[in-house]
Amino acid sequence: MPTLRAVPWRRAALIWCVLAVTGCASLAPTEGTLPEVAVPAAWSAGGGGTAQGAAATSLAQWWRRFDDAVLTTLVEQAVRANTSVRTAQSALRQARAQVDVQSAGLLPSVGASASAQRSRASNSTGNTFQAGFDASWEPDVFGRLRSGVSASEADARAAEASLADVQVSLAAEVAVNYIEMRGLQQRLAIARSNLASQQETLQITQWRLQAGLTTSLVTEQARAAAEQTAAQIPSLEASLAQSRYSLAVLTGQVPGALDATLAANAAVPQPTAELALAIPAETLRQRPDVRAAEQRIAAALARVSQADAARYPSFSLGGSLGLRALTLGALSGGSAVTSALLGSVSIPLLDGGAARAQVRVQSAALEQARVAYEATVLTALQDVENALVALRGDREKLERLTAAADAARNAALLAQQRYSSGLIDFQAVLETQRTLLSTQESVATTTAAVAADHVRLYKAMGGGWAVAE
Repeated sequence: MPTLRAVPWRRAALIWCVLAVTGCASLAPTEGTLPEVAVPAAWSAGGGGTAQGAAATSLAQWWRRFDDAVLTTLVEQAVRANTSVRTAQSALRQARAQVDVQSAGLLPSVGASASAQRSRASNSTGNTFQAGFDASWEPDVFGRLRSGVSASEADARAAEASLADVQVSLAAEVAVNYIEMRGLQQRLAIARSNLASQQETLQITQWRLQAGLTTSLVTEQARAAAEQTAAQIPSLEASLAQSRYSLAVLTGQVPGALDATLAANAAVPQPTAELALAIPAETLRQRPDVRAAEQRIAAALARVSQADAARYPSFSLGGSLGLRALTLGALSGGSAVTSALLGSVSIPLLDGGAARAQVRVQSAALEQARVAYEATVLTALQDVENALVALRGDREKLERLTAAADAARNAALLAQQRYSSGLIDFQAVLETQRTLLSTQESVATTTAAVAADHVRLYKAMGGGWAVAE
């Protein structure tokens, strides 16, 4: 039996290559589909979604459904100028540039160089001049470079979806703040109206006191009620100013920039009633955060393949073409031409298990991306169900409160008339005024809540951006 020393070097090199490739058996996962998540066929709240065969309402620009020009202007300005959107846009440009960086690795690289050298040895002095081109290329035999490009492309698509998610959240935040501001304006108007009514009642009690028809106790009770209502006005005014400041910052402006624009009172905007909901599966495809989570899985899977391919041999080709001479004039001669061609192979043999460990690292990152996708899907389903339940509850609440406010308004008017005629005591007047103020405030608050519930539903459905074909 021949010893290892007797084996020809070509055969030994072949044996080493076979052993190296054999030891590089693929560790990358072969299954790249998305995790299975049980998605219901219809929504459990809100009537179960669309009617059979009905097309879902387009929510790309859902804020226009409120028919409020100011709201539309604010949302569109925020999408253009908000700092969060600009940051996400920069992140998208960075991700796309990274794709170009990775793609460049698939192509040959060429460089030019020139040098001049003067050397001295003993009593002799010599010059060397050279110029030329160098080229190198790494054939992507096992797909390591292509996997890197795939990962970068998936990252870019995830960044694009993240930008859309920022736009969706921003549009909803602007709308909710705007609705809150209009609701505060309505509550402030209600408080001022009730204060005027209570001041009229206070005036009546003072006249009756002067006529000896009532006591100072009644007058002080009327004064206390009026002061309590007046005390609510500064707090409402402060909250109203803060809402305007928030809207200014959301639209990329300094606080106070929208004070003149939003000074006039207006009703709380309400969207059109008709709304055909998309089925849960289509909602998940529409939501940008779900799309981003899906692309992160694709990127993680590509990085696993990239780490796995790094365990295989790598090849490279290189060459140079140039001129070399002892004088500048001699560079133009045919004898100055030099050329070289180089082919090499690098085979990982012993690395202490680092390459395999890197595959496990990326595999663990892939599992994290899968779990994050499942969590995103479940959260998306929960968001829609919560929005539907809240909308249905607030609608019923508003209907009851509206009827209660009508009754309280009639009761307060009758109580004031009867008190002026001396038919009832002042305690009944106070009680009806308190009830009227409370129910009117509740109606204004719930009206704003219903509008905000629509906004949250549009956001949960993934509205606020257009899906690219």
